[in-house]
Amino acid sequence: MTLKNRISLLVSLLFTILFGLASTVIFILYSNYRKEEFRDRLEIKALSNIKLLVNVKQIDNQLLKIIDQNSINKLYDEKTLVFDSNYKLIYSSIDDAKINWSVDDLKYLKKNKTFFKQQGDYEVYGVFYDTNDKDFYALISATDDYGKKKLLFLRYTLVVSYIFFTCLCWVITSFTVKKAMNPLNAFHQKIKNINENNLDTRIESKSTKNEIDLIADEFNFMMDRIEVSYQKQKEFTAHASHELRTPLSRMTSQIENVVADPDTKPKNKSFLNTILTDVNHLSELINSLLILSKIDNSEAENHEVQRIDEILFSSIEKINKTFPDFVILFEMEESEDLDTALEIKGNKNLLEIALSNILKNACVYSDNKQAKVKISTDRYHLIVSVSNSGDTLSEEEQKNLFQPFMRGKNAKGTAGFGLGLRIVQRILTLHKANITYSIPNINTNLFQIFFNL
Repeated sequence: MTLKNRISLLVSLLFTILFGLASTVIFILYSNYRKEEFRDRLEIKALSNIKLLVNVKQIDNQLLKIIDQNSINKLYDEKTLVFDSNYKLIYSSIDDAKINWSVDDLKYLKKNKTFFKQQGDYEVYGVFYDTNDKDFYALISATDDYGKKKLLFLRYTLVVSYIFFTCLCWVITSFTVKKAMNPLNAFHQKIKNINENNLDTRIESKSTKNEIDLIADEFNFMMDRIEVSYQKQKEFTAHASHELRTPLSRMTSQIENVVADPDTKPKNKSFLNTILTDVNHLSELINSLLILSKIDNSEAENHEVQRIDEILFSSIEKINKTFPDFVILFEMEESEDLDTALEIKGNKNLLEIALSNILKNACVYSDNKQAKVKISTDRYHLIVSVSNSGDTLSEEEQKNLFQPFMRGKNAKGTAGFGLGLRIVQRILTLHKANITYSIPNINTNLFQIFFNL
């Protein structure tokens, strides 16, 4: 899980839990408040009934009317019972509701003065009233229909609010975290695109100096040191290659002169030719290292428009001079926009080196001294395909094909240093092009170069 998703998840879960706890606490507090408020109403009503009995000396119809008028219209489904000191029922309200009671309840009232309990859908309140002459017990029950409706409304409101605001929080949190992480995403994208060809890339740092800016500053400082070290390494390789080329050139010239001397014995000529071959291979290695050290972004800047077919013909001509008995079959796929697609921006010398290395590779590893070159297009690319018949590479060898000094099993007995394809990849990377290797058929090697249109 990415850091962005983890933060969004944690913040949303925290809000969900806190809002759920807050809603639960609100509901519980209001539920308790409703009970206390309804209990107070029942208490007032019970005491009112007892006071009426105490103040009116005789219980008659008039008294019943007075009690009913003070009770039925104020509480829903109310029932009132009043007992004297002998636990004798002296008054019962006129409705049909029932209160389950016992003498133990009345004794409990005398001891504790009041009680409040739930009986099914009814809530029962009991109170003990002590006068100078007599003791009275009152039990009153009713349903708080109005209060329960408000409690039910509050429950639905909290549930709907919880669902709505939780979803809203998840959306807002995800959007906010994503927006806050945009600098980090840009940071990651720039780091991802950094390679040996663009070590001058730096991360823009603002003046706010937040955590991301601090990391960007440290990263830029690190890249400065890496770039300096890399440039020193390239300079050393270039200088060393230049210094080695001079004595190797003199050695080559002297050996060739000795070989050409008619006084040199045949046995010595054979020995000197072997040495000359090794010196030429060494010169080729040094030239390859020199090319690698010189390839950088400065050579890829300010590209001029080049025709890839012309560069390819020039490369084929050079290969034919080196390998005169090698046959290169050329094919160009016809399409309406091919003429425009053949024009690409690039460095002519570098592209010629890349194509020459691919063609040379096809020549060296071909088993029938023949290769096929094809130019085609698709919707997004100009494609240069080079195929030959010969031993193919294993999957493990394909993974490291473009690494320096990598040579496959099919290179046994073949001169080379494993730098040609590395040079090709570096040049194509500068031109924002790609190269792939595949095996379309048995004993068929296929290299394809993709230039963006």
